[in-house]
Parts: sequence; C-alpha cells; structure tokens
Amino acid sequence: MQHARPLPDYLVKRFHGWKATAYAENQAWYRCLAEGGQHPRAMVISCCDSRVHVTSIFGADQGEFFLHRNIANLVPPYANDGNHHGTSAALEYAVTTLRVAHLIVLGHSNCGGVQGCFDMCSGAAPELNEVSSFTGRWMDILRPGYERVKDISDPAERTRALEKEAVLVSLENMMSFPFIASAIDTGHLTLHGLWHDIGEGGLEQYNADTGVFAPI
Repeated sequence: MQHARPLPDYLVKRFHGWKATAYAENQAWYRCLAEGGQHPRAMVISCCDSRVHVTSIFGADQGEFFLHRNIANLVPPYANDGNHHGTSAALEYAVTTLRVAHLIVLGHSNCGGVQGCFDMCSGAAPELNEVSSFTGRWMDILRPGYERVKDISDPAERTRALEKEAVLVSLENMMSFPFIASAIDTGHLTLHGLWHDIGEGGLEQYNADTGVFAPI
C-alpha cells in the first residue's frame, strides 16, 4: 500500500524498550503463549476510548482476556443476514471456539459515543442522523436506552444513566444470540455488566436482582 508510512519515532523507541526489557525478561512465557494458543477465561467488550485501560484496571496479563473494543461498548442485536458484523463475529469466536466462561461489558464515564447518541436522538446533532454517518448508524443501537432516560431532568444524571444503558442494552442484545443463550442455559457462560468512573477510579457492577449498578 503506497499510503502506508513508517511508524513515528516515539513508537519505534517504545517498541525497542519493550523488546529489551519486558520481552527479554519473559521470553519463555511469550513463546508458551505463541505455541500453546490462547485460553482466556473471559471476554471483555469495552469502548474504543483511549482512557479505558482494561488490562490495567484488572491487572491482567497477556492471554487472560479476549478483548473487543468499539464505540460506546455496544453489542448489536443478532442479525443472521450475511453482512459484515465485527462485534458479532468476536462474540461467536469467544463463545463457540474459545469457550470463555464470562462475557463482560464495560461502560465508562464521559463517553463521547454515548454523548453523541444523546445529541443525535435529541436533535442536537443532525449530521449523525444522516444515512452516511457510520457513527450515527452504530449509535442507533442505543436508541432504546435513550428512550428510557430522556426524561431525566438533570443533565449529568441523564448522561450517566445513558452510559449505563449502553451496558444494559448490550446485555439485552447478547441474549438474542442463540449460541450465547444456549451457553447460559447449560451453565457454561455468565454475563456481567460494569461501569467505570475514569476520574475517580471507581467500578460499579450491575445487579440483576435489584436492577441497579452498585460499587465494587
């Protein structure tokens, strides 16, 4: 590809630093991962937001999490239409091939995608309603969540509620996938909904019995 260019120098230097330290000190472990394949116990679906550092939050090592990131950590409804479905493909691979035991949806504070959904649905961002908007059409997934929180009067409370709706909508949509529903029914899989407060370092988990997110 003629448009591809060499990496920026700072990334090249960081790579050489990693190769000389972290890799050199753990060569046997990396070779074991390469030759033995991956056997993660959990899949985490999180936002593309660069501030959400999933492996750091949980102190995870290589090979521990099967990670998938997209705008606003959303899972679309099951659609067996033969089109391109990146998130659905990742879920299928995690559940049917890797046989993970846990599916975790991790939402977060100050999510730009969630804010974009609110602006689009409330009429403040008409450009996102255009058919040509990739972001807008992806955020359509969250419209049911918007309908549930749109009448909250306090803007900050409403935004936070919509961020958590992104987690709940994703969990609801997961259950429309036959292979996920089947794995849950047989006791081989559990679903988990989390919300991360970036500024405070907090983590809340959804309790299906109470219907609320509570601090961990």
